[in-house]
This record gives sequence, structure tokens and C-alpha cells, in this order.
Amino acid sequence: PVCIKSQSTPPVMATLLASILPAACSTSAPALLLRAFPRLRLRRPLASPPRMSSSSAAASPAPADAAGGERPTAAPFGSWRSPITADVVSGASKRLGDIALAGDGRLLWIEGRPEEKGRMVIVKEDDKPVDIIPQEFAARTLAQEYGGGAFAVQDNVVVFSNYKDQRLYKQPIGTGSLPVPLTPDYGAPDVSYADGVFDPHFSRYITVMEDRRTSSLNPATTIVSINLSNGDVHEPKVLISGNDFYASPRIDPTKKRMAWIEWGHPNMPWDKSELWVGYFSESGDLTERVCVAGSNPMLVESPAEPKWSPKGELFFVTDRGSGFWNIHKWVEHTNEVVPMYTLDAEFTRPLWVFGINSYDFLGKSNHIVFTYRQLGKSYLGVLDCDSGSVSLLDIPFSDLSNVVTGNDYFYIEGASGSIPTSIAKVTLDENKTKVISFSIVWSSSPNVMQYRSFFSTPEFIEFPTSSPGQKAYAYFYPPLNPMFEGLPDEKPPLLVKTHGGPTAETRGVLDLSVQYWTSRGWAFLDVNYGGSTGYGREYRERLLKKWGIVDVDDCCSCARFLVENGKVDEQRLCITGRSAGGYTTLASLAFRDTFKAGASLYGIGDITLLRAETHKFESRYMDNLVGSEGAYYERSPINFVNKFTCPVILFQGLDDKVVPPDQARKIYKALKESGLPVALVEYEGEQHGFRKAENIKFTLEQQMVFFARTVGKFEVADDITPIKIENFD
Repeated sequence: PVCIKSQSTPPVMATLLASILPAACSTSAPALLLRAFPRLRLRRPLASPPRMSSSSAAASPAPADAAGGERPTAAPFGSWRSPITADVVSGASKRLGDIALAGDGRLLWIEGRPEEKGRMVIVKEDDKPVDIIPQEFAARTLAQEYGGGAFAVQDNVVVFSNYKDQRLYKQPIGTGSLPVPLTPDYGAPDVSYADGVFDPHFSRYITVMEDRRTSSLNPATTIVSINLSNGDVHEPKVLISGNDFYASPRIDPTKKRMAWIEWGHPNMPWDKSELWVGYFSESGDLTERVCVAGSNPMLVESPAEPKWSPKGELFFVTDRGSGFWNIHKWVEHTNEVVPMYTLDAEFTRPLWVFGINSYDFLGKSNHIVFTYRQLGKSYLGVLDCDSGSVSLLDIPFSDLSNVVTGNDYFYIEGASGSIPTSIAKVTLDENKTKVISFSIVWSSSPNVMQYRSFFSTPEFIEFPTSSPGQKAYAYFYPPLNPMFEGLPDEKPPLLVKTHGGPTAETRGVLDLSVQYWTSRGWAFLDVNYGGSTGYGREYRERLLKKWGIVDVDDCCSCARFLVENGKVDEQRLCITGRSAGGYTTLASLAFRDTFKAGASLYGIGDITLLRAETHKFESRYMDNLVGSEGAYYERSPINFVNKFTCPVILFQGLDDKVVPPDQARKIYKALKESGLPVALVEYEGEQHGFRKAENIKFTLEQQMVFFARTVGKFEVADDITPIKIENFD
């Protein structure tokens, strides 16, 4: 296995390293490379198989057509040269974290920068965006491992969780002041905070706290208050405790009340949760509590996103009755829950991260700006809570997520098949029913439009599953490059992507990591298998007790559907996935014979081991997804290595606490011993998901070369030195 250590490399050197690494890593180069970069560690020398050179067709210019212009060059699928390189992909897309409005109405957001090793920076909208926190700080929380809700703002003061020590800090915006710690230093980053809010009734900050000092596998989670009245550091005061998990503490600005969400093992928050309201005493303690939703054993629901209206009414999203997450309101004097807008659509997303904000109130009015998902597309609208009328708004985004509002305007996070993840400012008319202006204020890939002619547009498809009469959904991206076309007697190879979660949803938005493949002549398929969100509870629960069966069947069925419709080459079907998607990938390779090669990125090979070693948030997740003890063994690919029949490449972060590195190592060792072509790449300093530009680049290129060498029947156009493949080179 290849082990790359780069977390200590200075940013400038890291950029240079990313550019030379593939060329330098050969049997004759490691000594020179290590002398030049002493912080780079190779666990063993990389192999030196033949360099993947440009194909003659891909390298030659396109011939002129009869009209004097250029017509596409016929070349094997997969061999096309593209300007969307791995360098472009790894450096183009910044991550987007939480968004919020400062006191002056300007937007704040968290921006993850691959060129800074994935550092998460709080940025403020201005004529030129301004970094709020100093270089040595990063706004990221490790609560529940996936984080989210890492900062909050009131007027011109921001409170944020600092990644390195996980302490909360307070900092005035625009004064030049340094961040001041609010929480104690426990000697290690063992206490995390998330989803916090300022309390308008008391001078304090209320937040979810996860304390891992006693146990990292079973930490205590509580809702606590932190004193803001002076500059001293105080021990957090516990307000709510006793359940396994808490989220979304939200304060009523009109009265001394707080709403929150809680749930307990073995449920995940989208399985069954409860919405509570508590009443503060004059001292700030909670003296009375009432369960608003989720306590009725005859009514399964998962309330989320509680918010207080300007009038002091409690709104939230729940999936009672229809199985779709719709907006509801709590009538306090009768303790009733009434629907505000009913639709077979999802008005929120599963609570994988804190701080989800799918709807918000426009200023002091009783109008709600909301988003929802229906059959693979997002919609945006305004609900007048007094009249019940709804106005849908037309903007260029087809995919929407978080929204924050001002008086007659709001900021919305969105994307489309041709627009990368962005934030737009939308201004409404005086009736709040029509858009009068739309402008993008931030883009994850601001320079991406220069590649527009190379973008493959996703096609939303329905396909039959293995269950008679049942449908599932996916996005299909055909190969597209204006300079090339496939050979007349050839169909393209297909790469199937299995999304993570598995309770999540893939979306048909512009993603350069997808266009990297399609612009080189690959077809790409992103599957929303049964168990995905965005299609209601019934669809989501198709995976209960059937993880490793339904998801695998749907991915195989969709690939065969494309083969039967003449879209792709049956002999060149490949599959890739991350995390839980990596499990579906490995299970597809172990238990089916549809695919000819696969790539697992920090994927799960042993679900029994995952249950024993993973963090608290997901430690009981498999109870509902897998079921019986026998199923844990029967559906773990590590136990059936003899059933693998094709090449596999694995990528793993060595600091991963969700899927520990031993999983990838055991799969690698077993496949190597069985004689199958296999490779393993390990990254030091990477956790669950790769954040460093050089590692993102290396992973993408090595997947491409691995597939090309093992099943592709073509040579890639890029100049890439492949790593050694055991039992192949």
C-alpha cells in the first residue's frame, strides 16, 4: 500500500508536490523525492509500470469539416483529452459550510479551502469578501463527527468552534480584535460544541455539547449554556440531559421559551425523534417542559428544524401522516399540531450535520421562504402564514438547500446541472410573491464556466428495480467533449457512483469530479437507490433490514438498464463509492457479477467491526439497516473475499474515526492473498473524507488509470504514473 504524509507540508510546497507527485513516484525516484520533501513518507516504494501515454487519436488535432470549422475527432471512449484535469478538480471547488446574516444584513459563510488543507474559514460579504477569523483558526466542529452548526452571529459578534482545540471563541467583526476563548481548555480537543444560538433573554450562548473525555465511543451529549456577561472562561452549565442526542436549540425572542430536538438509540433522527419546548425561570433554568411532537407511540414521525416566528409561534417540519417532511405549526393553548402546507415533497433533509436551514421567516413578517425536493428537483416558494397562500419563485437553481432571510430579500444556497454550488442574493417585490433581482455572491468554483462546452448535463431517469412494479431513480451523464466523438462501433465505459449515508441523496448538480470522467469519454451514473432521501419515508425505509441488498440490487439494475438501452458497454461497467457508498461498492463486487472493477473510498468492508468501533452517532445505525446477527456476517464483503472476481482499488484516510483504516487494510490483504488485482492508498492526516487538494487529485487520477489499465481497453490522455497493482504488475 502507498502511504502519503503531507499534512505538515507548507501550502506553497504542497501545491508543487501535488503537481510532481505522480511523475516522481517511480522505483528510481523515491530517494530524490524524499530528499526534496523530507515530510513526504512512502511506506514502500511505488511501482514503475509503463506510463499511461496519450493515445495518438486523443493527441491529434481535430480535422476540419467541409465548412472550414473543426469537427470532432473519432477516438476510443475514455482516451479523450480534456481541460478538466485532476488539478482543476482538486483546486476548483471550495466547500460551503454554514451561512448566517450579520447585524448589518451582510452574509457570513464558512468556506473550506482545499489549497489550505481543507481549512474552514468564516468569510463576510463585502465589495471583496473578507476573512473574519485569523489564519491560525478554523471554524469546524467535530460534534457527532460530521459537525455543522460551527458558528452563530448576533449583531457584529460571532461565536465559533475552533477546529484545533474544539473550544468556542468569541470575536467582534471588523474591529481587528483576536478571538477570545469562551470555554475551558481541557488539554485535548475532547469537548465539542455545535448548533449554538445567542439567548436574547440572558447574556449567554446556548449550544449542543458533546463530551468525549470519559468515552470517545459513548460521549455524553447535552444542551448547555455559556456565560457571555464578562471575559472570563466558565464551565458550561447543563440545561438539558438524559437522552442520547440533541439538536436545534432555538430561543423564542418574544417569551422565555426554548424548542429543541432529541432522540435516542437505536433511532437515527430521521427514524424517530421528538420536539420539545421548555420554559425558562427567572434564573434561566428550565422549569417546565412539554413534548410537542414525537411522543405518541402510535404515530411514527421525525420532527426537525424548529423555528419561532416573529409573533412567537413555533413552526417545524415533520413527516407525520403522509410520510413526507412538511411544514407544521404548534398551537400552544390546545397543544395541537396543524399542517401549514401539505405536499408529497420533502421540506428538509436528514440531520447528518447540525445547522440545516431549509426555511426561514422574512424579517418581521409572517411570510416563510421555503425549499422542497420532489422527484429529483428543488423548488423555492413563499408561504403567507396568515392567508395560507403559496407563491413559487423562479430562479436559475434546480437544487436548493440552506436559506437565510432579511426583510425583503434572502440568501439561498443552490446549484444546477450547469451552475456549481453557489450562494445567491434574491430580492422580492413588496408583495413578497415575485423575484425582482437575483445575483450570485459566492461560488464554490468561480472559474468553472470556462469549461462550459465540456459539461455533460444530467438526465433524470426512472428505472425498474428487482421488485416487480417498483421504480428507483438516478442521474445519467452521457460522455461529452466538443473535440471528440466515440468510435462508430464502440459504446462508452460506465462508472456508477453509489452515494454515502446510506440515508442521503445524490443531486444532479454541476460537479467537476463527474465532468472529469464524462469529458474523457466515460458515461457516469449517480444512483438514488432505495433508502435514499428526497422521496419520502416509504422510499427511505426500503433499506430497513436490507442494507447490502436493496442498494446493491438497484445499482446493478440501473447499470443493466443502461446496457439494455444501448447506452454503455456491458464489458466495461465500473463502480465507485465513498463511506457507506464504498460499502455498497464492495458488496456489489462481492455478491453480484455486474461490474468489472471497483474503487472504494474509505468504504466499509466489515459492518460487524463498524458497529463495534464507530462513533456514537452511528453506533446503532446498523441495527435498523441490517437486522439479525447473521445478516451482519452474511453482508460483510470481508467475509466473502472468495466471491470477488474483479480488480479493486482502495483509498483510506489514516485519521478516519467513522470507518477505521483496518477495514481497508483487511480487504486489501485478503484480495492480495486471493490473487485478484488490488491496490491500496493511505493518506496520513486525512479523516472521513479527503480535504487536501493533493490527495483529491491523486485519488481521482489513480482511479482513472486503475480502471483504464484493468478493464478500459484504452490509454488515458493524461500524463499519469500509476501506482503498482498487486497481482497485476
